[in-house]
Amino acid sequence: MPVLKLTEDRIRRLPLGSGIWRDETVKGLMVVCHKTTKTYAVQGDVRRNKRHVRSVRVKVDRCDRIGLAEARRRAKALMSQIQSGEDPTAGPAETGMTLKEALEAHLSERELRPATEHNYRYDVDYYLKGLRRRAIADITRTEVRDLFEDLQRRHSRIAAGGALRTLRLLINTARRIDETIGANPVDAVRIPTPGRREVGRLDVADWWLKTEQLPAMRRDLHRAFLLTGARRTSMLTVRREEFDADVATLTFKHLKTGGSMTFPTGRFLTEMLRQRVEEDAPLDSEWLWPSPASRSGHVEEPKERGLPSAHALRHHCRTMLIAAGVPYAEGALLLAQRLPGASGGYVHSEHLVEALRPHAQALEDLVLRETDFRSQSNSVFSPAV
Repeated sequence: MPVLKLTEDRIRRLPLGSGIWRDETVKGLMVVCHKTTKTYAVQGDVRRNKRHVRSVRVKVDRCDRIGLAEARRRAKALMSQIQSGEDPTAGPAETGMTLKEALEAHLSERELRPATEHNYRYDVDYYLKGLRRRAIADITRTEVRDLFEDLQRRHSRIAAGGALRTLRLLINTARRIDETIGANPVDAVRIPTPGRREVGRLDVADWWLKTEQLPAMRRDLHRAFLLTGARRTSMLTVRREEFDADVATLTFKHLKTGGSMTFPTGRFLTEMLRQRVEEDAPLDSEWLWPSPASRSGHVEEPKERGLPSAHALRHHCRTMLIAAGVPYAEGALLLAQRLPGASGGYVHSEHLVEALRPHAQALEDLVLRETDFRSQSNSVFSPAV
């Protein structure tokens, strides 16, 4: 959006249809060049209690009706109103904040993962579209109960519960900003708790043989999931440079808990990934698990018929960490989980890589023992256990 010091002559010479031109002199003032007319407008951010509420644009008047001096005088008055937390475009006070506005306010308050933001927007635009432009203060408990029943009937109990959790979250955000909004109407519904994921016992030896039938990269990917317990996205978004064979570490930078985590790779996993990098070098990809045909450039869907999902393998990994004698805290840190309690906030796994290495190796040794790895003649590696 170009910025220039507006003058009457420059405004006359701006071509129609050229879009928005900001004034260098008065903050927020702009000239909008439409296809047939030019208008003065003011744009600014409404903030309340240091929170961004919304961005607003107010039309001042047509450029052929008022002069630049008058436009600047009106713009200063409007910007003063906006900066004091008032929205010049707002309707009567009883209309209040809408659900769509509450969503934008919530997203502006914190930095969320793209997938989380996408899920919130999807819920509002799809499941909650009937309430999207409604004033939150006008949403009733009866409407919420009816919505919940309708979503269960048309979609599923899980989808209905997820949509109402989003609705409850956004209404709570709106209540923090607008003290005139009363109790949260979602409280009228008992939202079902998501069921625990049932994961059957893994026959590690049989699973290992099945992975042997896969293409080499897919085989190694599934084995890496079990040997690290990493979440699906954490593993798939690892770059080649984030695996260091010399110090035997694998760095995950896409974590549910935020930040990054350096995983100490066992002897087998280190050698497997070293060979993976060498074999995939001709692809010249930045990713550890490249897929030139995918939009992202890396593998996006690691599912294979007849094999556990990446999340199920994470469950199996947690169970096998216990079976390998790994203490609770160390096992949780290897899975990039936050430790409970106040003291958990003082534990930083990035300083404990070498302390965690024996435990990662214990997990790997147990997996290899259960697969009877050393007796498999068609296996590539021969770790020194």
